[in-house]
Amino acid sequence: MPLRVFDPTWLMWFGMALAFAAMIHGASSMLAVRLRMKPHRVATAAAGTPRAGDAAGAIDAAHAARAAAEGTAPVTILKPLCGPEPMLYECLRSFCDQEYPAFQIVFGVRDNDDPAVDVVRRLQREFPGLELALAANAAQHGTSRKVSNLINMMPLARHDNLVLADSDIRVGRDYLRRVVAPLHDPRVGVVTCAYRGAPQPGIWSLLGALFINEWFLPSVRLAALAGSRAFAFGATIALRRDVLVAIGGLQAVVNSLADDYRLGELTRRLGLSTVLSDVVVETSVHEASLGDLLRHELRWLRTIRAVQPVGYSLAFVTFGVPVAAVGSALTACAKPALVMLGVTLAARLSLHWVVRRRDSALSHLWLLPVRDALGLMLWAWSFVTRRVQWRYDRFLVRRDGSAQSVREDRVPEAYQARTNA
Repeated sequence: MPLRVFDPTWLMWFGMALAFAAMIHGASSMLAVRLRMKPHRVATAAAGTPRAGDAAGAIDAAHAARAAAEGTAPVTILKPLCGPEPMLYECLRSFCDQEYPAFQIVFGVRDNDDPAVDVVRRLQREFPGLELALAANAAQHGTSRKVSNLINMMPLARHDNLVLADSDIRVGRDYLRRVVAPLHDPRVGVVTCAYRGAPQPGIWSLLGALFINEWFLPSVRLAALAGSRAFAFGATIALRRDVLVAIGGLQAVVNSLADDYRLGELTRRLGLSTVLSDVVVETSVHEASLGDLLRHELRWLRTIRAVQPVGYSLAFVTFGVPVAAVGSALTACAKPALVMLGVTLAARLSLHWVVRRRDSALSHLWLLPVRDALGLMLWAWSFVTRRVQWRYDRFLVRRDGSAQSVREDRVPEAYQARTNA
């Protein structure tokens, strides 16, 4: 009897498995974003066993909020800046306009010729009653220009509650009060926020916002719903100064491309918890070209691959409709696979409807298959190399998430000051 080298039955079962996995993930993601998460409900590990998601000792942030109401501690917000980004004034102004009794904002640039300085001066004139400090220092402490900038800003930080936030983040007036409240619980290490993308005009910015709103945000919600807190995002990282000192300060992440993730990881190693705030902030998405979009998303994906290799290797199922379509094709369009494809498509459209911006046109629906197919392609492309580009710098992402400088493009010196964030 001849040996059968290829058995189509296995191919059919493989296709069924793909379609089923894509359907389950798509439906779960849709439900995760629909369900209202209980504010600041986080699982913490027992002392000496810093495992995110351990069921022991859940932290109720309502207690932290009550403590905050009794006496709100002053806060220092650290804002590393880099050049004339779109919407920079509006984003920074939202941090100045907070319903909070006492806070300081420290802005950081590499030198006083950075165009962002003009925005800071404008805010200082507009808010004379606020303490808005500016650190201009080109000292480089490691691979990451952003973290080096933060290190240079720290001598001006006067308060023990610290909030680190990227320059392109826009927030509501109650942001600071809600984000800082959990820090009153000594078991909390880091408070972080998920974020939504607000696209600037243009198709590439719109595709970039879809990536954030309909892939990243549902993934965070689903992971949180499953009990995971193995994350921290540069959109917001709030922590106490003593916790930062305990992990070795910002110097501990100065060579890390994923400095935000690393800060959360180091605090969890101390047995402290990461709180995912119920605050969702907004980031301005301004991809000027297809090249900008690809470079930006490949940097994100390759960084995630470095810090979460196992989970990332299975992340192809998160691009549900293309995966379910491939699975259905492998089954020769068997009826069960087509049904699963239909459920996946329905869940995808429902997800889009839930997270879409109110000003989003229905004509944008045609972009959904483009966005999902592009995401799957970039996921596969991310395995080709570990090289990424961040502004004008190129890095090799090591397996631990640290960055090794590969080459720095030769650009005019005036622009070099803009590569720190």
